[in-house]
Amino acid sequence: MLFLYRVYQICVMLPLMLAATVITALTAIAGASLGAGRWAGYYPERIWSRIMCWLAFVRVRAVGRDNIDPRQSYIFVANHQGAYDIFTIYGWLGHQFRWMMKKELRRIPLVGYACERIQQIYVDRSTPSALRHTMERAERLLGSGLSVVVFPEGARTWDGKVRAFKRGAFMLAEEFHLPVVPLTIDGAFDVLPRFKRFPMPGTITLTIHPAINPPADGSHYNLPELMARCKSTIESALPSSGQ
Repeated sequence: MLFLYRVYQICVMLPLMLAATVITALTAIAGASLGAGRWAGYYPERIWSRIMCWLAFVRVRAVGRDNIDPRQSYIFVANHQGAYDIFTIYGWLGHQFRWMMKKELRRIPLVGYACERIQQIYVDRSTPSALRHTMERAERLLGSGLSVVVFPEGARTWDGKVRAFKRGAFMLAEEFHLPVVPLTIDGAFDVLPRFKRFPMPGTITLTIHPAINPPADGSHYNLPELMARCKSTIESALPSSGQ
């Protein structure tokens, strides 16, 4: 059975995934060029993500969508189990957002340019001015009513466990006085961890936790406390082996 599945992946799944990715990127570029960047930055990618899961026989279920308000901007922070985290959040979060992503991803042919056109945020920490430009882009997006999704671990886990969080996402929430929503992704590590090339069928659960709101008196978050609370909340929806 595994041999037949590999044949399917190589001969059917991968070519269709490539075609879907190219079509989605071109649609996003065209939509942004025609002034429909808000639409082009979310809906084609949502369909693309669902196709990518369907082709790999991956089922996704979302829990807790009623915890978020579609009219509110949020900083979403999620654990990073594997490549299918992207498809899980894009396809099933049900909220307009943009990613904060490594600037190196800009080099991906066609996809990198498409992400730039639909205003994904490439994080550049090379100089203070570059980082300031990154924050200004985030401010414009958040001011327009969009949300931002960040993987505060910075990279995919090697063992399925949640790694230490970096401060960037939480500093963004503090600067713009926005609620933070922890997202738990469970099952993506079994589908496609970073050390494997081909996905396996499986089920991924996306848990959308209640928002952590900024202090009502207008004061700043306690960043270490906020980071610890988000990490423990994310881990609370994982099996003990994932903590």
